[in-house]
Amino acid sequence: MSLEELRRFLLYCTIIDYALLGWWFIVFVKFRHELYEFHRRWFDIPHDMFDRIHYNLMGLFKIGIFLFNLCPLIALYLMGK
Repeated sequence: MSLEELRRFLLYCTIIDYALLGWWFIVFVKFRHELYEFHRRWFDIPHDMFDRIHYNLMGLFKIGIFLFNLCPLIALYLMGK
């Protein structure tokens, strides 16, 4: 795999991951009550904890995107210059 192919791969991964994060956020904001009721069937957690879990996981996902996609992509672009 060439350097350019790896750059393109990481760029597409970053775009797809941020799109998934945006989709997750939009679905969570628009359907928060429905999601809570759906998950409440299996887990007896308070509403505020459900919100906190989602926001923490979104933050963790964002950090993962930054560490595993964006940082290597920036490093590859800096190496190529």
